[in-house]
Amino acid sequence: MAIKIFITDDHYMIVEGIRSLFQYEKDIEWMGHAMNAASCLAFLQQHQPDVILMDINLPDVSGIDLCKEVKTKYPTVHIVGLSSFNQQSFIQKMMDNGASGYVLKNATLEELREAIETVMSGVKYLSIEAAATIEKNDDSKIPILTRREKEVLGLIAEGLTNHQIGEKLFISTTTVDTHRKNLLSKFDVKNTATLIRLAAQFQFI
Repeated sequence: MAIKIFITDDHYMIVEGIRSLFQYEKDIEWMGHAMNAASCLAFLQQHQPDVILMDINLPDVSGIDLCKEVKTKYPTVHIVGLSSFNQQSFIQKMMDNGASGYVLKNATLEELREAIETVMSGVKYLSIEAAATIEKNDDSKIPILTRREKEVLGLIAEGLTNHQIGEKLFISTTTVDTHRKNLLSKFDVKNTATLIRLAAQFQFI
């Protein structure tokens, strides 16, 4: 089944450039584009793509804020930040607000395909340049957490069990356990006590 792609960017040349890259890709379905946040949200009321390539610098609302709103309303949609900005702060904020990936506008077709396929598999994706920016930054040891992971982390810190967290967030115990394991992995720790200590150190809780 083809992966349904939508792009939100106010630069028509960027939109057309990416559309032309994908036009011969049989396993990718181009659903269209929006030039601003309002049009993107209006589109999502009627259609649901698999992946949105989302510019950060939009004319009405920041793509960072739009990302958070879209993920709140449509949590199954994967968002890949698409930007000319390769600064730690932009990358971190986009990922913190629920983006599954971040690529720069100089990305090749191969890199865009890799980003889309990676996030569709449930794994985060950073372009080579974005990953390098994260790695060289002094804060590079701070893990990038999704909105849901932050919620689960806060409830773990409160001492709630997986079952209690699941009831509070309306998700299954299995899903909570997956989030807990992902948190342990991202913080590179073996137990909950160390997880909470590091989370407090990094001011997540």
